[in-house]
Amino acid sequence: MRVLLIEDNRRLSDSLRLTLQDDGYVVDAAYDGLEGEELATLATYDVIILDVMLPEKDGLAVCRALRKKHVNVPILMLTARDALQDRVSGLDSGADDYLVKPFEVDELRARIRALLRRESTERSALLAVADLELDPATHAVRRGDRSIELTAKEFALLEYLVRHPNRLVTREMAEEHLWSYDHTIASNVVDVYIRRLRRKIDDPSPVKLIETVRGVGYRIRPPEDR
Repeated sequence: MRVLLIEDNRRLSDSLRLTLQDDGYVVDAAYDGLEGEELATLATYDVIILDVMLPEKDGLAVCRALRKKHVNVPILMLTARDALQDRVSGLDSGADDYLVKPFEVDELRARIRALLRRESTERSALLAVADLELDPATHAVRRGDRSIELTAKEFALLEYLVRHPNRLVTREMAEEHLWSYDHTIASNVVDVYIRRLRRKIDDPSPVKLIETVRGVGYRIRPPEDR
C-alpha cells in the first residue's frame, strides 16, 4: 500500500513516515501544497494524508484541485483547528476523513485502515472511462457495444489504469501491482501487456484511451480531459 504524506512539520512528517513504514506502507513525503499536489497527480497512491496548514498552497485548495483532476484516492486531512466550520470546510473540499492535532498514532492507523476498507468495498462497483466499462466482480469488459475477452493479467492492468484516470502509471508501479517482489519478469513485460490491451481496447475504436508517457509509463485519458 502506498501513502502520500503532505505535512510541512518535518519532525512530525518523519515520525509518521517511520511509523507507517514499520506498518508495511510505502510512504512518499511532501512538505508543501504544490509539491504534494504534483506528486498526487503524477503517481498512484492508496491513501493521501494531507495537512490543512501548508506553505505555497493550503490543504483545502490542494484537496479541491485533486478532486477536480479526478484524483479519487481517499484523503485524510490533518489540522490543528477543531472548530466545526473547519471540519465542514475540510469535508466539503473533498476529504474523506478529518483528524485533529494532536492525535494518537493508533487513531491515525485506525482511520487509514477504515479508509482502505471503504475503498475496497467501493471497488466492487462498475468502473467506466468514456465508453469503456469494467465489472470487477465478473471481469466482464465492454467498449461501447463490444464485449472484450481479457486474460487475468490483462484485466488487472486495465483495472489499475481505469481506477486512476489521467494519472501516470510507471512500468515499475505496474510491475509491483501485478507481480510479487520475488517473481522474476522480463524488462518489457508491461509494454507487452499494454500492446495487447491496445489491440483489444483501442484499435477497433476511433477514440484511443490508452496513452503513452514516453520513457516513463502509461495512463488512461478520457477524451473530455484532453
